[in-house]
Amino acid sequence: MRQKRILLIIPAYNEAEGIVEVVRIVDQYRKKTSYDLDYIVINDGSTDNEEEVLQRNNINHIELVQNLGIGGAVQTGYMYAMQKEYDIAVQYDGDGQHDIESIPALIEPILSDTADFTVGSRFVSESESQFKSTGARQMGIKILSTLIRISSGVRIKDVTSGYRAGNRKVIEQFVTRYPSKYPEPESYMHLLANKVRVKEVGVNMFERATGESSIKVINSISYMINVSLSIIFVALIRRRKR
Repeated sequence: MRQKRILLIIPAYNEAEGIVEVVRIVDQYRKKTSYDLDYIVINDGSTDNEEEVLQRNNINHIELVQNLGIGGAVQTGYMYAMQKEYDIAVQYDGDGQHDIESIPALIEPILSDTADFTVGSRFVSESESQFKSTGARQMGIKILSTLIRISSGVRIKDVTSGYRAGNRKVIEQFVTRYPSKYPEPESYMHLLANKVRVKEVGVNMFERATGESSIKVINSISYMINVSLSIIFVALIRRRKR
């Protein structure tokens, strides 16, 4: 049987300070793993010298001429994955938050065909992650998790996790449609509507090493309101189509 080809999609915005180290860790893992593993960095219209750093270090990447946001950057990675015919795509942050050693836990359910899409979680019993985010953000995550469970009947604890993996079915779906503003929570509604098998698995995460979160404290309330409305809106559309 042909070995599955796996692509790490690494979105990066103004990560010049740390992206070389992130890729170095990925490369070290690639040398020791038996997986057929590649990566692509998506430079999301960075305004620092990230593009210069990527070019100088011969890092495989795509440069977006303007900032598309996390949704557009990740969707670009999925387009690359489909074009290059990868079997599995893994979303892997460019800020050093995701532990590369958790890759097996994330992709094994897909390799064994027990899931189409996996969510790397800090909040399931299998996770040994010491980093859980701030108390305020954990409360927000719980609210969104409850809202998704009420809307879809499926419980996902770490709904804002960006450490995720999908098979060809998911790659094709995300190439066609990937939420732009609130991609992680909103995408679950679209996945579940299309009968995608979603599984939450325990992974390890670290506090971000460089850069800034796209969700600032100042707009966190606005983020929660908008994401909640988005989930409710998608749920209502699903019900009308039944």
